[in-house]
Amino acid sequence: MTNETTQIKNTKYEVQHYTLCGGWMNSWTIYKDGKDIPQIFDTEAEAQAELYEFFVDIANEIIRGERKPDEGYDQEEFRIVSLVSGDS
Repeated sequence: MTNETTQIKNTKYEVQHYTLCGGWMNSWTIYKDGKDIPQIFDTEAEAQAELYEFFVDIANEIIRGERKPDEGYDQEEFRIVSLVSGDS
């Protein structure tokens, strides 16, 4: 297997949020084995779908009056980043 093929095979993705204190960081977590861990996606499409669902949920909360219109998020505050792990 070529190095490029290995790199593509081992690529994972994360959703990052820009914060004033920490800059770009993965603030998306899942609860596993009794603790919160960063959420990592196998494909860019999975990460994009999760981010899309997040914005739909926020929009619905605003529509239902559970969140004020100015309590949403700017989509520019988020990005999807590829991560390359070692051989697996």
